Amino acid sequence: MYEYIKGTITQVESSYIVLEQEGIGYLIYTGNPYAFHLNEMYQIYIYQYVREDEISLYGFANKEEKDLFLKLINVKGLGCKMALPMLATGSIEGIIDAIERENILYLKKFPKIGDKVARQIILDLKGKLVSQETIQNTSTNEELVETLKALGYKQGDIKNVIPKIDSSLKIEEQVKEALKLLLK
Repeated sequence: MYEYIKGTITQVESSYIVLEQEGIGYLIYTGNPYAFHLNEMYQIYIYQYVREDEISLYGFANKEEKDLFLKLINVKGLGCKMALPMLATGSIEGIIDAIERENILYLKKFPKIGDKVARQIILDLKGKLVSQETIQNTSTNEELVETLKALGYKQGDIKNVIPKIDSSLKIEEQVKEALKLLLK
């Protein structure tokens, strides 16, 4: 099994790229081959798919994409050729959010994903994609929002400042930072 291959892109086609490393050209299927540029060096995270009649490499720009892909292909009825376009046409955060919120319509917008497969994705993956850190940051953000609302600030103003605040700070420091931004 490979984790990644580092090399130069020598070919970009509609469904794959060719990454040359040490004189070997690896044909790698990617969600969006046009995100890669010819003759540039990349580190591509790899998943090797092996079946009786096929050995294929699937490539990803980062580890998060690869991890989501691996979870998606473990869903009953969802294979590599269905999971890859999901990553190409949707953001990682958008897909995870759709699964967590049980947004079947969002999932059905992807090619070959129907009602049955969308429901299976939610059934198999809901609650398994959100990291503990994300849960902690979300609860801290909710606490910050509620505190600012209690101080009389409007939801729209609060939404504008939340992304600008360092979520690693303690809640008291986050409130101070938010107030500085809201008073400007």
